[in-house]
Amino acid sequence: MREVAIIRLVGDRLAWNPPGAADGPHWLETDEERAALVAAIGQRRQAAVFAVPGEELRLLRVNIAPEERRHLGKSLPFMLEEELAEDIDGLHFARVALDASDVAVAVCTRERMQAFNEALAVLPPINLWLPEPLLLPWQEGEWCVVLEGERAIVRYGFCEGFCVERDLLALLLESLLQSVEVPEQVIVYGQQQDADLALLPAPAGLKPQWRRGGFDTSLLVSEQPAPLLNLRQGEFSQRLPLDRWWRQWRAVAALFVGALAVHLVAGWADLRQMESENLALRADIEQSYRRVIPRGMVPEPERQLRRQLDELGGTASGSGFTSLLAQVGAVVGDNPGSSLVSLNYNDRGAEMRLNILAADYAEVERIRAGFVAAGLEASLENSSTQGEQVRARLRVGGRS
Repeated sequence: MREVAIIRLVGDRLAWNPPGAADGPHWLETDEERAALVAAIGQRRQAAVFAVPGEELRLLRVNIAPEERRHLGKSLPFMLEEELAEDIDGLHFARVALDASDVAVAVCTRERMQAFNEALAVLPPINLWLPEPLLLPWQEGEWCVVLEGERAIVRYGFCEGFCVERDLLALLLESLLQSVEVPEQVIVYGQQQDADLALLPAPAGLKPQWRRGGFDTSLLVSEQPAPLLNLRQGEFSQRLPLDRWWRQWRAVAALFVGALAVHLVAGWADLRQMESENLALRADIEQSYRRVIPRGMVPEPERQLRRQLDELGGTASGSGFTSLLAQVGAVVGDNPGSSLVSLNYNDRGAEMRLNILAADYAEVERIRAGFVAAGLEASLENSSTQGEQVRARLRVGGRS
């Protein structure tokens, strides 16, 4: 923990221990100290920890069955209800899995959690709220006791520890030794060796090692616990700073909304103008159509007029009515002894059926050959004599 700034709440006063320092707490009551804390945190993630006072919480280790893990968030308060004196509705539960079957739990009242939130509001956001006892140094077979003033902080396991009044330390340690194994060594941090060691239960067989110093001194040899039993969970987890973001970006947002509104209004005005122009154009189209075809419905005037023009003016392949009629008339006109009696034009097939009168059958064949020479398909459907002339019916169309 030598590279981590530790923020503590001592009574009603905020203090912090700079990384690697052992000169006691620095009180966060001046702008200079708060600026020093901000500089120490910098931009590094998890560079600051709020040490939740041990008196304000209870640490537990819970063994759970595999089928209970899925719903542990909802069932945990009820599993611990008999071990807690307070009503579970007023408690906050934080947990972290230690292995497949064990879970470390920290329990604190919601009221105190809210009080911590309010006290830390003057500082930059602190993401890690760790139990104070779990910040002490610890290793297997060893206990750690820190004595400061009238209180004692004890860590006796990976996720086990507590804070107690100095005078009650011996009583609680004796009670603890009835349920756990005697440690190989007890490290005690304090200021007066004889008085500090006298607080340990003598007949328990403990092997104490006294070191001068306090909480800040113990941090120099302590490692950050992993996994982290962070109390900022559930309703107390860190929220996105939406209010601060809104204050910073509301001017930009207002400009963006204004520009968007202007763009939408301009687009709507353009759309209205285009709709008006479209209605006027449609009216002109219908009026023009009525000049050509005064009766009937007008569902698609452009398409209908285009089709009429194709029929009258001929298509690109020369199969329109006018083009075909011109070719037929030219061939028939080249034979003075023949005349066109009637014709019937098929729009879909782009072909004509002609009834002609010719001087003889040879002239009928010359006319049919003339159609072929003009690039048309021509076939004789029937013929008969009519007086001194021959009447023939031919089918003429463009080549496919």
